[in-house]
Amino acid sequence: MARSLTPFLMFQGQDAEAAMRFYVSLFDGARIVRLDRFPAGGAGPEGSVLHGEIEIAGQVVRFFDSPVKHAFGFTPSSSLFVDCSSADELDRLFAALSDGGRVLMPPDNYGFSERFAWTDDRFGVSWQLDWRGETDATRT
Repeated sequence: MARSLTPFLMFQGQDAEAAMRFYVSLFDGARIVRLDRFPAGGAGPEGSVLHGEIEIAGQVVRFFDSPVKHAFGFTPSSSLFVDCSSADELDRLFAALSDGGRVLMPPDNYGFSERFAWTDDRFGVSWQLDWRGETDATRT
C-alpha cells in the first residue's frame, strides 16, 4: 500500500529554489521543509536543488533541478489547485502568480464557481485558483 502521494515539480536549470521561495512568500503559514543541494562535483550544478520540499496548507510539494535537459516542461494539464479563503486572496495570488507568466483564464465567474482563475506562473507551473463564495464549513 502506498504511504503517500506528493506533487513533484522538476525544473530545468536552477529555478527550483527561486520557485520554492516565491511560493512560500505567497501563502500564510507556508514553509520550506527541506532544501538539499547538489555538491561540487555532483550529478548536477553545484548549489542547484537536489531535493526540496515546501508545505502549503498542509500539502507537501517536492522540487528538483534536473541536470538532464528534457524536450518537455510543465503543462497546464497538471496544475496546483488552490481553494482560496476569499475573493481578495484569489486576486492577490493571481496577480503574483500571473506576473511574468501566462494567463489561461482571468479571474471571473465562470458559472461553476463564483470566482475562478487559471494561470501559468513565470516558472511555467500551472495554478488554478478557486473561491466559491462559501465558508469552509459549508463546502462539500
